Amino acid sequence: MRARVIRASALLALLALAGVWILRATRSADAASALGKDTAEVTLCDGQTKVEFAADAPKTPESGQKIADALMKKWREKNPNVDWEAEELTHHTIAPAADNKDLVGSPQGATYGEISERDVLLWKTESERFVVAGSKVFHSGAELGSTIGVSCDMCHPDAANTHPETYPKYQVQLGRVVLLRDMINWCIEHPVRATPLAADDPRMRALEAYIYAQRKGAALNYGRR
Repeated sequence: MRARVIRASALLALLALAGVWILRATRSADAASALGKDTAEVTLCDGQTKVEFAADAPKTPESGQKIADALMKKWREKNPNVDWEAEELTHHTIAPAADNKDLVGSPQGATYGEISERDVLLWKTESERFVVAGSKVFHSGAELGSTIGVSCDMCHPDAANTHPETYPKYQVQLGRVVLLRDMINWCIEHPVRATPLAADDPRMRALEAYIYAQRKGAALNYGRR
């Protein structure tokens, strides 16, 4: 008797699952019917990102590109920080860091040994990455926290007319001798209309790096008006 009850329960469970599957299939068919056409689904190679398209869409490179673009758009929406450095470089000119290749083989001292090609590549790559991060902040009101949508580049395209090589200097707006970061904060507080950044805020450090990098080659001349 107990075995019959178990078999009956199992049968009911299977019927319930079948009912759910049929309901889902019916709904899918109804949705396709409502669209007036059958749809197909394609999945990106991450195994998660999916888009639907008309099953009778033309099998052309142009149609395929549209599907690929739709997939990549959805993927980038879920992964907004991927490849931001490369993207920043396509929009804005970044002054390159020194390559230091002439130092390969030179001693760094007893602690570190000789300078290698790997050392030189690491120094350059990390320095430029820091500067690119500053470019991203410099060109974005959102990154700066602007309440009115203003970013630094709107007054200083590619950090023009910032003259970091002249700091420290007496700055009329602040009425005292200031560092570059003090003037950055004055601009953030006034034209940008955002909250000033702490000296150790990663955005402040990156901004300073970017502004200095864009004046590569300019002679230091502190106090210059």
